[in-house]
Amino acid sequence: VQLQASGGGLVQAGGSLRLSCAASGRNFSRYAMGWFRQAPGKEREFVATIHAHDGSTNYAASVKGRFRISRANAAGMLYLEMNNLQPEDTAVYYCAFAAGAWPYTLSAHYPFWGQGTLVTVSS
Repeated sequence: VQLQASGGGLVQAGGSLRLSCAASGRNFSRYAMGWFRQAPGKEREFVATIHAHDGSTNYAASVKGRFRISRANAAGMLYLEMNNLQPEDTAVYYCAFAAGAWPYTLSAHYPFWGQGTLVTVSS
C-alpha cells in the first residue's frame, strides 16, 4: 500500500491550498480515507474523513466550513481543499487509508499512512 501526499507549501493567512493524495496497492473504493495533521510540538489530530463510496464526510470543528475533503475513486485520489488558512493550520498533513468503509475520526482506525506534506501559513 502506498500513499503519496502533495500540494503543501507556504501561504499567507487567508489564502488557499489544495492537497492531493495518490493511493495504490489497495481497492481504493472499498475504504474510507482521512486527512490528519501534526503541528510542531503537538500530537497528530484528525482533520477530515470521507466514506468509501457514499460521499459522507466528517470534519474537525476547527476546519469545518473552511476545508473540504473529496475523492475520485476511479483515479485513486483523495483531496483536501483548504480555504481561509490561518497560522494555526500550520502542520504536516497526512493522508491515510481507513480499516473499513466508514469515515472514522480516530487515527487508530487507519492502518496505512502516507509520508505527509508540510503546510505553512504565515501571518
